[in-house]
Amino acid sequence: MAGIYIHIPFCKQACFYCNFHFSTSLKDRDRMVADLLKEIGWRTQKEKEPLCGMTLPEKSQIETVYFGGGTPSILAAEEIDSLLRSIYKHYNVSQDAEITLEANPDDISEDKLKMWRSTGINRLSIGIQSFFDRDLKWMNRGHDSKQAERSLLMARDAGFHNFSADLIFGIPGLSDQDWEFNMKKLIDLKVPHISSYALTVEPKTALKRMIELKKKENVNDAGQARQFKMLMHTMRKAGYEHYEISNFALPGFRSKHNSSYWQQKPYLGIGPSAHSFDGNHRYWNMANNPLYMKAMEDETPIFQMETLTETMRLNEYIMTSLRTVEGMDFDYVTKKFSPEFNFTIREKLNKLSANWFSERKDKVVLSEEGILFTDKISAELFF
Repeated sequence: MAGIYIHIPFCKQACFYCNFHFSTSLKDRDRMVADLLKEIGWRTQKEKEPLCGMTLPEKSQIETVYFGGGTPSILAAEEIDSLLRSIYKHYNVSQDAEITLEANPDDISEDKLKMWRSTGINRLSIGIQSFFDRDLKWMNRGHDSKQAERSLLMARDAGFHNFSADLIFGIPGLSDQDWEFNMKKLIDLKVPHISSYALTVEPKTALKRMIELKKKENVNDAGQARQFKMLMHTMRKAGYEHYEISNFALPGFRSKHNSSYWQQKPYLGIGPSAHSFDGNHRYWNMANNPLYMKAMEDETPIFQMETLTETMRLNEYIMTSLRTVEGMDFDYVTKKFSPEFNFTIREKLNKLSANWFSERKDKVVLSEEGILFTDKISAELFF
């Protein structure tokens, strides 16, 4: 069982806290979709491995398909339909497969929702970010607060009962009261899945430069930690399962696709900058649109690859498992690696604060306090 991630490298607007944005002409978009279709076919042909890296046998079982990006919601229904038809042609897609499309609120309309459903899309991930216009303007988003709320109501009315909404906390100027309002809005709307992230300042972004020039206020780490604690408490009280650090779901609405990453299941990445994973290797496509399209035209390699050593695979398991509610499993480490590693891990755990984790049936699960230090704890346990 595997998942497919299709990276749509088009953005309608440049969010200055992100260093990814590509604007393409309709001609380039048509060519890109043609190349995505071509790559989907390559991924089933063993002889194409030198060009695309990871392949899966034709008619391999696929349990999730995820359209991300970028702004995949700008694609026409015909383009989404052609991509899905190609996937169904080359792979054995499960009858209950989760097929997700990331969508901006300002791209959502009744007609588009109907078209998306007709193509087979059965889950949406909607980039709400905030219900305050000042925050949306600060982040250079293309929608306003009214569109944000309306998009969620329209999605449900159109028959999308499985959908997710994103919120960002730690935005300069976002008070705790406003953050409480944002969370309560999603809870009152009975959104089945919520993903929430702290605003981060990435290198080489417009936001980073603005902060350095004192044109924008920097993020406040203490404020972000406080609002994250509020998030955990509020979601739990409302009946949401905190199943991964940044993800909360009502019963039965976990994201199958994202869960496959944390469970280290294999997945194929299609398109510029997309990543693939087969259990022992990581592959990533070139990120530059023109270079990707040129390589596809010339039929030259589009990817780079990294072979994972046992230590790298173990460290990755430690990092991903500690992010989840299930935690790190000592039995898994024994079966997949060696029982000797468990002895060392326990020694390292003994040096950490006992308030950061608990052991349940041979599993290490982080506490609410420990979740705030996930990266530090993972680094301390690395080999």
